[in-house]
Amino acid sequence: MTFGEPEQVLSGNLLDGLGSILHPYNGYYEPPISRSGLSRMRHANAHHGSCLIFRRNMLANFFVENPLIAISDFKAAVLDYLVFGEAYFQIHTNYFREVTRISHLPALNMRRMPDTNDGQEQYLMLDPVGTGKTEFYPGSVIRAAEYDTGQQIYGVPDWLGGLQSALLNEDATLFRRRYYKNGCHIGYILYTTDPSIKPEVEDEIRKKVSSGKGVGNFKSLYMNIPNGKKDSVQVIPVGDISQRDEFERVKNLSAKDVIVAHRVRGELSAVIPEETNSADIEKVSRVYVQNETKPLAQSFMDLNKHFRRVTPFQFDFPALAQVAPE
Repeated sequence: MTFGEPEQVLSGNLLDGLGSILHPYNGYYEPPISRSGLSRMRHANAHHGSCLIFRRNMLANFFVENPLIAISDFKAAVLDYLVFGEAYFQIHTNYFREVTRISHLPALNMRRMPDTNDGQEQYLMLDPVGTGKTEFYPGSVIRAAEYDTGQQIYGVPDWLGGLQSALLNEDATLFRRRYYKNGCHIGYILYTTDPSIKPEVEDEIRKKVSSGKGVGNFKSLYMNIPNGKKDSVQVIPVGDISQRDEFERVKNLSAKDVIVAHRVRGELSAVIPEETNSADIEKVSRVYVQNETKPLAQSFMDLNKHFRRVTPFQFDFPALAQVAPE
């Protein structure tokens, strides 16, 4: 008799092999953290995904639209910055080397190459299917990146401290889904000792227990043993998920860790699982913009140094006074 083979809870650790090394054949540096893994994390946990979108929307609210960069490109770049810790733009110029357009490049497939002899950064973009790559002319790609103390080749997201909590939250949800989908749960051992139970009756009991899984679960089983003893049939509990797995507590604590990692206030984004705050939302909004949104904008404003006659990255923060007056 067996309860089945053990299952791995986590398919891998995104932080394994943290560091950046030069690929020996393809000529670019490997990212310190799995890019595809960071991208999938957006959908692993509801709070994590909501915090990313909230932070992006807060910054996009104050972005000054201009003919050089579309708001859709800017919002995509901000989401890249929050998910991967860096965002890429390609500068398009005309015959006279005048900037005509700035477009977003997906950070998922961007890789950094060794710098040129004169110190210019070089980048390439991998083909989405992994069959080729596109190299960009030195100086045509600019990047906003979150600084990493472990390496200075790529940026890393600022929420990595909450990564394990986001995965734990996901695991708790998946475990509960499997529990309800399975239905039988192997939550007990049906133990029989009465010699009057015939083999064909044992087979019938086994079939009934097995059929209790999936659709139509939680059925009751009636047994009648003539001249049976008091303890002829016993139900020995193995585990009770409603009491021992502390599902709600695990979900709430891990969700709070994720929210703390993003430094997001629940009054603004409605992501706190247990809402207990009653602070003035206008004051909270002003403080959040001052402490979080403005520093995030500075990472993009720093890109204006690459342009001489234009300043494509501008933000209108004084407009906040119209939303939250003193």
